[in-house]
Amino acid sequence: MTRLERLWAGWRSDYVSAATSDDERGDGCVVCRVLGADSYVVRRGARCAAVLNAYPYATGHLLVVPERHVGELEEMDADEGAELWAMVGAAVRALKVAYGPHGINLGANLGRAAGAGVPGHLHLHALPRWAGDTNFMTAVAEARVLPESLPTTYEKLRSAWPA
Repeated sequence: MTRLERLWAGWRSDYVSAATSDDERGDGCVVCRVLGADSYVVRRGARCAAVLNAYPYATGHLLVVPERHVGELEEMDADEGAELWAMVGAAVRALKVAYGPHGINLGANLGRAAGAGVPGHLHLHALPRWAGDTNFMTAVAEARVLPESLPTTYEKLRSAWPA
């Protein structure tokens, strides 16, 4: 039997607890708090914003979110939906300019059963990908190695964002 090693990250406890709360009003929502604090908000539109994922799967991992606390895709109005998809397109362009990836993953986990860590606030993921960008750390140690700090990523993406 193989023994699974543990990499302890106790500092994530508060984030995980807040991110997985079922607060329907939005005042306990981690996404709403990030938007309110303007923390790592790469671009803000009239109805949507692009923010860095504080715990990225890959360097450059962005979340595109409606400003309004809305959990379901079908609850967005037409203007929110249009701006959300326009911002996703701009995020892809910025990722390509900043990082020159071989591909981009786009995804949405709608509902806790689908894997949403914050099911009460809709968000789309945009991640740059490179051929061979997975390594043994994810498979063996269940950890990710990121070659760049969040402040550096933030500056790169702000500079690369289309006008």
